[in-house]
Amino acid sequence: MRYVAAYLLATLGGNSNPSASDIKDILSSVGIDVDSERLDIVIKELSGKDINEVIAAGKTKLASVPTGGAVMAGASAGGAAPAAGGGGEAAAEEKKEEKKEEEEEESDDDMGFGLFD
Repeated sequence: MRYVAAYLLATLGGNSNPSASDIKDILSSVGIDVDSERLDIVIKELSGKDINEVIAAGKTKLASVPTGGAVMAGASAGGAAPAAGGGGEAAAEEKKEEKKEEEEEESDDDMGFGLFD
């Protein structure tokens, strides 16, 4: 990733086709050692391409990657529905008790001192 970032920096600086030595100069200026094999792969893959088109293509590929957030939300909602349907009053009382316990624990934990006191 560091090689791609250095390549992008070089192109943003006005160098439309950065060489391996340009990338090495950028990375060495911030104390990063360069792996020549990886750098050669990045140069080979990106040379001659319009960087804006490469970024646009990457965005469309990333848009199709599932993040898992929707799956987790659906699973947690599905798990909560049966509990509420089976015994709504018991679940509500249990939540109240847990809430009271949490409040008591919180007040004991801080021992009268706040974060910004």
